[in-house]
Parts: sequence; structure tokens; C-alpha cells
Amino acid sequence: MLQEEVYERARLARDARFDGQFYIGVKTTKIYCRPICPANSPKSKNVAFYPSAAAAGEAGFRPCLRCRPECAPGTPAWSGTSTTVRRGLRLISNGALDEGSVETLANRLGVTSRHLRRLFTKHLGASPLAVAHTQRLHFAKRLIDETLLPMTHVSNAAGYGSVRRFNDTFQKTYGRTPRELRRSGATAQQAGGKATLTVKLAYRRPFSWPAMVDFFADRATPGVEQVSGSTYRRTFSTNGEHGVLEVVPHAQNGYLSLTLFGINTAALFDTVQCAREVFDLDAPANDISSALGQDETLGAMLHRQPGIRVPGSWDGFELTVRAILGQQISVKGATTIAGRIATRYGETLDLAGKDDLQGLNRIFPTPERLARARFNNLGLIRSRADTIRNVARAVLAGDIHFDSSQDPDDFCEALKSIRGIGDWTAQYVAMRALKNPDAFPASDLGLIKAIDYPNRVTPKELEKRAEAWRPWRAYAAMLLWNSLAGSGG
Repeated sequence: MLQEEVYERARLARDARFDGQFYIGVKTTKIYCRPICPANSPKSKNVAFYPSAAAAGEAGFRPCLRCRPECAPGTPAWSGTSTTVRRGLRLISNGALDEGSVETLANRLGVTSRHLRRLFTKHLGASPLAVAHTQRLHFAKRLIDETLLPMTHVSNAAGYGSVRRFNDTFQKTYGRTPRELRRSGATAQQAGGKATLTVKLAYRRPFSWPAMVDFFADRATPGVEQVSGSTYRRTFSTNGEHGVLEVVPHAQNGYLSLTLFGINTAALFDTVQCAREVFDLDAPANDISSALGQDETLGAMLHRQPGIRVPGSWDGFELTVRAILGQQISVKGATTIAGRIATRYGETLDLAGKDDLQGLNRIFPTPERLARARFNNLGLIRSRADTIRNVARAVLAGDIHFDSSQDPDDFCEALKSIRGIGDWTAQYVAMRALKNPDAFPASDLGLIKAIDYPNRVTPKELEKRAEAWRPWRAYAAMLLWNSLAGSGG
């Protein structure tokens, strides 16, 4: 498939996952933009694609003032300092500026506060404090609109530190107090700091929740995950605290309901963001269907499975272990062994008083717990056990990480450097843990079987055919797997 066609599909989808990978020159305005530019999309005949901002500039285009191409991932300015900025953003989202100062944050990042402000201004167009303010403000507004939490707990969850500061911020921003913003008729729910909390997660339609929940049901690790009907539950750990989350379709179309049990409200922001990625709620479903529907086989599958999504992962290491277990054995067999590993090496979770959650009693083991695990008498062959230990050690050493902003090809090469991991495992992990929409494990037997059943194609033939599916090959893989119950990792 021509690269220009791939770029065109990504441009029309405005998918943030392609930001920084290419630039769009608009011939009628002589302006070049990022794929995520909010301006009205120009006609295809009026655009040209460039691999870098510099190339677009050399061709006579000037940068867009709305999407600011100089701030995109992959630009020369971004590349040299992107690690510092990404780490800073992660620390801010985890509350680094809730109580601390920019100076303290800069010290943690190993730079001066002045340099940190300069980096944020260059890459994001905003200061660290402005980023923290915007993130927490938007999250607090959602909690006010969608929950019955008391305002003191909303303030705490959003990281404001004090109710006075919380009230002042909303008064200045919205011209109204938080209580005035809350929808009429809502009454405060008297709950503690670790209260059960339910929030609404909006998604882009169409969205096939049955396909999503069926995928997780086949792979649910006993003791860690649980699927009952249309309800998905799992244990998780954040900031040293353990809890359980539950996701079900909301009564209002276009939303899921996310309920959290046993989690301090200060961790809500990160948990909600993770859930959005795991369930792929922001995928441009219509653009994906339009591209894949041109293939006769996939088109028929899309008719049966509208709104296909790629399930993500709650933890990249956990998914990698699960992928290793799935090598050359059935999904059911891999799931059974994963449950045994969780039972033996995972931390125990006590949910006294929650009868409907009693089947969830383990936190999936961390790299620290599996780096020296023996894995004896679990039904795991020695080579798989060695691979899991080596992956755990690589994660602990920092040689492998699951930051979705990294180059997926570099990630796959790093993962494949570990003995026992081939292209199938690397692509599968990139597809789900890194959320790379174009990842494609072409050697997967399920994909080979599903594409032209009962005929068989070779992995090379499948990969050649999949060129026409770019940049949405991961979604094509999901369609194919879903057509064969019990296939695919």
C-alpha cells in the first residue's frame, strides 16, 4: 500500500497516535499541520504529506498556529528532550504539583526549574503548573457532573489540596462554585476516602462492548479478572494500594460505567485514563471501518462486528507474561497457567463484605516477584519460565518499558532480543500494551486460518495482503480473531 494512502486515512481519522509521524501541507493556504489539527479537513487533492516539519518548511509551507507543528512528537526539538517532558507529565498526572512546587518537580527530573519551564513551553505550549491545573480542573468537573461524591472528596481526588483553593479555582474559571455547577437534584453521598465510586466513560460510536467483553472473558486470569455476562471486573494496584474495578454498559447510550472499590480517591485520575486506553474508547471507529471495509473478507466481518476495538492492557508486564504463556498453546491453557502463577506469586487481596467480588483475590505478580520465581509444578515448560524471568529482569533494569510514546519498532526489537520472544509475541504486546494501531502478528495461526478459510495462506502472503489495511492492521487482527472463538493470544 502506498504510504500516502496510509497518511490520508490517518489524517481523516485525526488519531493522536499518529501525531508526529508525518505532516500535512495544505496547498491552498501554504500551511502545514499535524494529523490532529482541529481545523476543517481540506480536500484530499489539496494536501501533500511530508515525513518531517523541516521537509514541509523546505517545500514552502509555514507552520499552523492552531496545532503548532513545532510541538509535535518526533520533531528535532522534541526528540532531544522528550524523555524529560514525558516523565514530567507522568509525575504531574500522579500529583507531583498537588503539594510540591515546580522547583521540586525539576529536581526530581534532574534539571533546573527554568529549563523545565522552557521545555514545557516549547513542547506543550504551556507551563507545568498550567498543565497540572488543566488536568485537575477537567477531572474535577467530570466528578462533579457524573458522581455524588462530597465536594471535599472531589477536591481531594483532583489534587487541589484544600477546599478553599478548589472553590476559588472553579469560581475564577466558571464564574460559579462547584456546588452551583452540580446538576440540580443531586445529593452528596456520604462516603469515606476509599468509597465505592462510579463514573461515566464516554466512547466514540459505534462501539462493540460484547466483542470486547468476550475477548476478556476468554483470557480472564483466575483470581485477577472476572467476566460475568456484560460485566468486566479485575483487581489492580496503584500507588501501593489495591482495589477492584468493574465496568458495565451505562444505561445512557454512548457510555460505560466504571465503578471502583477500595481505592483512595487521589488515584482516580490515573485509573480513569488507563480504563479509556484499555477499552480503546477514543478509537476513530468510522474511519477504521471505512478503511478495512474495502477488503471483502473484513467487510463481511465488520457487518457482523460493528465498532471493533483493540483491547489494551492494565499493565504492560502482565500482558507480556500472558503473551509468553500463550506461545504455541491454546488460550484456555495459557489462561489456566496464568491463574496458577497469580495464585502462587500474586499478593492476596481481601474484599471482606463484598460477596459478589469474592472470586477476585489476587493482584497479578510484579516483575520483582517473578524475576527469581521457580515456576515449578505449574505446567510451564522450562524455556517459558526462563523467558518470563528474563523479561522481569529486563523491566527491572529499565531495558524494557511500556511507554506508548516510544517507537513501536524499537520496542519490538528490544523485546525480541530476549531469548524466547519472537515477532508474534512482540507484535502482540505492541498491539495491546503500546496501543500501536498498526501492529500485526502476521505469523499467528488464527489469523492465517481466518483470512481465507478453508484455504491457507503463508505469513508472508498475509502480511502482503495486510498492507491494504494500514494503518489499522491491529483492528483487522481483532476482526479475524473474533471470527474464530478462542484464537489469538
